[in-house]
Amino acid sequence: QNSVKLNLGLQLTVLVRFLTKRFIGEYASNTNSLYRKRLSIDGRQLNLEVFDPCSQGTEARCIVEEPVDWADGFVVVYNISDRTSFINAENILQQIRETRIENCKGEVEVPVCLVGNKQDLCHARQVCEEEGRSLAQENRCLFQEVSAAESYQEISNLFTQLIREVMEHLKYRADRRCYSSSKSMAKLINNMFGKRRKSV
Repeated sequence: QNSVKLNLGLQLTVLVRFLTKRFIGEYASNTNSLYRKRLSIDGRQLNLEVFDPCSQGTEARCIVEEPVDWADGFVVVYNISDRTSFINAENILQQIRETRIENCKGEVEVPVCLVGNKQDLCHARQVCEEEGRSLAQENRCLFQEVSAAESYQEISNLFTQLIREVMEHLKYRADRRCYSSSKSMAKLINNMFGKRRKSV
């Protein structure tokens, strides 16, 4: 697996900071909302694809079933100085969870990271850190507060951590499928030879 696909919800500046290492307050998004980056993690070359369904200024329901199925992981970002963005992030997390429950049929949940951006605006904070942490725990996802304006390293570490989680998740799913296929094959062979022995 040399490709990792992430789905980003809200706050495009976090993604732009990661892709370009620069902070750009007003960023004209791609028309197709798909961003690509070649990167190396733990000595492994990966193609990262990030789909941003919210870049066209739509509401929380911008994440629809197709991108949810497409993604290997999710980054849901809110603005700590904007209570409405936190509520939108909560709705997005719920939508991810509901869609995944319907589609995954008991598989291990896909990695998700909840991010509180604009930590540099602590003086105007409307969402306390504990609220974000509590929402993340409730949805069984990673959590971090960052400032895209102040620190590239924080953003880089965040994406790196999530991508590592995604790679572990993909490996687990591949191993599980392999084990399941081997088990099914063994059962088939057992049934064939078992029936043959009974008929002799």
